[in-house]
Amino acid sequence: MKAKTARKVLVKGPIAPEFIAEAIAKHQSKTQIGAHDIFLGQVRADTVEGKTVAGIEYTAYEPMAEASFAAIREQTFEKFEISCMHIYHSLGVVKTGEICLFVFVSAPHRQVAFKALEFVVETLKKEVPVFGKELFDDDSYQWKVNT
Repeated sequence: MKAKTARKVLVKGPIAPEFIAEAIAKHQSKTQIGAHDIFLGQVRADTVEGKTVAGIEYTAYEPMAEASFAAIREQTFEKFEISCMHIYHSLGVVKTGEICLFVFVSAPHRQVAFKALEFVVETLKKEVPVFGKELFDDDSYQWKVNT
């Protein structure tokens, strides 16, 4: 299936649970879909050298990041027989416990949805120029490296 025009992926602040629930609810009328797979990236309260992460501040050169997201979206539609896909990534400060990445993939069958979602998330982490600065509870920070 050919990808539809992509929406803006980068959103200011954390992704609200209500937004996620609404996105899921909108797909009930799409009766050719048999499976949805969802990835929610949440900011962890990691401990690094005795300091606890209080949040992450995400930054990006937005035109380049949006182009990368669009390319990955197009690759996913070419590689997998999916019906629908949504990606949202936070910009700005996201506190621990809040959602910073929401990827939602729909397909006629579950195995395709599973594989497509894994492809999207792994490719995003490797290729999209979004940068995270870990903010510690003592007001210090360090740049995060994706693994």
